[in-house]
Amino acid sequence: MSADRLPRWRVAMFSLPALPIAALGLPLTVYLPPFYGEAEMGLSLATVGLIFMLARFWDVFTDPVLGAVSDEVSSRWGRRRHWIVIAAPILMLSSWMLFMPEAPVTAGYLLFWLFILYIGWTLITISHMSWGAELSLDYDERSVIQGGREASLIFGMLAVLALPALVEILGEDIASADKVGSMGWFIIVLLPLTILAACYFVGEPQFTSQPQKPNASMGELMRKIGTAFKEIWGTIYRNKLIRHLLLADILASGAPAITGALYIYFAVYVMQLPTVASLLLLVYFVTGFIGVPFWIRISHLQGKHRALAFASIYGALALPLVIFFPRAEFWWLFAGNSLYGFAYGASSFLLRSMMADVTDHDYLETGERRTGLYYSLLTMTQKVASALAVGITYPLLDLIGFVPAAGANSPETLDHLLYIYVGFPAAFMLLTALVVWRFPLGRKAQAELRQKIEALEKRKREENEHWEAEAAVVQYGSSGGIADRPAD
Repeated sequence: MSADRLPRWRVAMFSLPALPIAALGLPLTVYLPPFYGEAEMGLSLATVGLIFMLARFWDVFTDPVLGAVSDEVSSRWGRRRHWIVIAAPILMLSSWMLFMPEAPVTAGYLLFWLFILYIGWTLITISHMSWGAELSLDYDERSVIQGGREASLIFGMLAVLALPALVEILGEDIASADKVGSMGWFIIVLLPLTILAACYFVGEPQFTSQPQKPNASMGELMRKIGTAFKEIWGTIYRNKLIRHLLLADILASGAPAITGALYIYFAVYVMQLPTVASLLLLVYFVTGFIGVPFWIRISHLQGKHRALAFASIYGALALPLVIFFPRAEFWWLFAGNSLYGFAYGASSFLLRSMMADVTDHDYLETGERRTGLYYSLLTMTQKVASALAVGITYPLLDLIGFVPAAGANSPETLDHLLYIYVGFPAAFMLLTALVVWRFPLGRKAQAELRQKIEALEKRKREENEHWEAEAAVVQYGSSGGIADRPAD
């Protein structure tokens, strides 16, 4: 396998696990919080918001720990694939318990199974992103790989959204528990199939397929875990590039996290379209899927950071248009979701492609490939944004007096909900553009980094060959021959 360019069918195979990853992530943000907030589940909106926020912060805690461990423990499969396989049964079991619960549930039940699910989520997301970053060293090829993964993520969202949307189109009167349960089955079936295909057909590059150093012992591993957070904060403190990227990721992830947490309430109660809410959300992700090749092309022409800035500015201008739309009009919100959704996929894959370049900078400085650690930081910031989105917006709903029931809200309350839905995300996207506009690691800088890395690895290979030659001389001499005679 070339270190620079992957056959496109292998990029497609690598991207397959992103289908169930996305199919799991979307309901966690959009459908499960309102589902567990229903009266028959026995939990209040405030309690649900608190539990989902705590679970996300637990996920933030596990991210750097498992990221550091994934960098230290390899197998005969390489550095990443075994972690993806381990994550599968954890996610399948926790999905069963969360998507198909027996009502009513306790707060402890929901919190426990969310904690378990997020352990599996962390393992698979960090390992999959790190694997993608290590598949190529080329600046533009990394955008193609991460763009393929992002397209697969969006397609996974489309596929899982098609289930409730199809029900809405057919006009079936089906309970929300059945809609959520169908999503759970989709995830449980898809996880093992896609992971098997990716791990079988896509190897790991030569420099990662074998452990770079012996696996850490249990004692070393525990010490590594103990110092993980110290290493993280030290890395953030020393590396200006990572600070830029993490701030941008919190802002860029915060925008869709807020709209996702509030979308069902916005579509059903503000726009008065309860029977087509899922269908219109499907439209949003379809246009996001369509937009990915466009933003990849812009990144090739203008650089990744400028492409991200352009996409963020576009989204900040497109989202507020819904303020002026008439209520209960399908085609108006169809147009609004289409316009806003076109930029949806850009921030995720561009930030992850930029992070791959930042790991090159770190490797040149430290001599270690800490890809898992760096991608754990990205997932950490994304989850901080998601935690704050549901943990802050749901109490705000209580503050403005919102009640998730038809006819229970005044026009002023619904207007306040609309302003929250639009205002915070638009501000976050504009701040994202401001943060990344002058990001210093562009194509030219990354090409210079790559030349330095190739020179470094060449020196390492020469040193290894020298040491192996010396070892052969010593071995020959100690076995009874002349000590300074080289091996044949």
